[in-house]
Formats: sequence, structure tokens, C-alpha cells
Amino acid sequence: VGDELTSGQPDLKEGIYFGAELDDAHPLVKAGTPMHGANLFPAILPELRDVVLEYMAAMTRLGHTLMRGIALSLGLEDHYFADRYTADPLVLFRIFNYPAQANENQWGVGEHTDYGLLTILKQDDAGGLEVKTKAGWIAAPPLPNSFVCNIGDMLDRMTGGLYKSTPHRVRNVNRRARLSFPFFFDPNFNAEVQPILLPARDDKAERWDQASVHAFKGTYGEYLLRKVAKVFPQLQQSVF
Repeated sequence: VGDELTSGQPDLKEGIYFGAELDDAHPLVKAGTPMHGANLFPAILPELRDVVLEYMAAMTRLGHTLMRGIALSLGLEDHYFADRYTADPLVLFRIFNYPAQANENQWGVGEHTDYGLLTILKQDDAGGLEVKTKAGWIAAPPLPNSFVCNIGDMLDRMTGGLYKSTPHRVRNVNRRARLSFPFFFDPNFNAEVQPILLPARDDKAERWDQASVHAFKGTYGEYLLRKVAKVFPQLQQSVF
């Protein structure tokens, strides 16, 4: 708890982080690509490995389905994103625990947007997730048998701001622990994310970090590593 930073402030949460399960023979692993390799599953829970990998596979299939729908909503062919970015997506899954907060002025995680295309979130019934709209902050209470789907920075970039990445935050006010299960469906690490020819809507002045997702150049992996280095500054020194 407190080792992950949002806008420089420690988050009041702890988590286990998973990615695609890749062995040492995979080309990206052999190349030493950050954030690629075998997961470190805790030995104390031997059944967790199969459950997590099965869940990630199901969420990956759902991510492909959602992106086909988004492509059609933009007047594109349904395989537009798969052809360019997500045939081999970068997928990340996190299991978060938000301990009960003694101070209501603190945040489990402060205002931020997610980095990639889509976040598919399963949460328990504790509540505490808030989403920023034009009318201000609103609660996103848990609904049984549902997911919260969140637009990320890369979909904002691709659509020129037509689909904006969603600022959100969490404050656990229920006096008990909160569990959250976000799955991130993102472009391939080496993909260069290019805008779709749509009217641009740059929202730099409105964003929580006063930055523009439309300005950077390079691959999605380079964008992601810059972001992760700010969230986990110790990794910037030891890994990146």
C-alpha cells in the first residue's frame, strides 16, 4: 500500500499484476522487452494460475468483440483495430485491494485516465468508483453481473478526441476492504498509434494532467513505459 503513485501521490491500494503468460522462447521475451515474460504466481495459491489465465483469455475475447463494435460505430470495417493494433494485444490484469480508509480526505487512487484502448472492470459491491463527466463527478456503483467499460488514452488519440479517455478515481468509504479487477485491452507494444481521419477535438486544457494524448510520437510501448515510470518510480531505476 502506498508504493504506486498517481499524480505524485501514494495510492491507498495494493495489487497483484499479471500480463500475458510468455515463456523464455517468445521473441519479445528473448528481446528483453519490458513488461513481457512469465507471471510470478504466488505459490501459496496454486489454483490461482489457472483461474487468472482463463479469466484473461475470456476478457481478451470480450475486448476483441468490443473493439469490433467501436470500429463499426466509427463507420470502419469491423476488423480495423485488429488489422492495425490488436491482433496481438498488450493485455494486463490487476487484482486490487483497497483497505478501509481511516481518512475520508484520502484517495484509494486519485484522478487519472487509463493508458490504452479499453479497461473492462469487475468490482465487488463496496462501491467507491467515481467518473468525471461534463456535469462533474458521479458515482459508478457496482451493478450485479456487469462490467464497467472505460475508454483509454489511445482510443482518445485514435479518434481525435471523439471518444475521450475517462477520468476516474476511487475512494473507499465503506469502512471495509474493496476488491477491484481491472483488465486492460491495449495496442500491441510495438504498434505506432495513428489518428483515424476524424474531426480533431484536442482536450489538453480539460485533462486532469494538462497533457494531450494527440501530441506524442512513437510506439504504444514507449508511451506506456513513460507512464509506468511515473507510477512506479523505483521501476524506472531498476528495470527501464
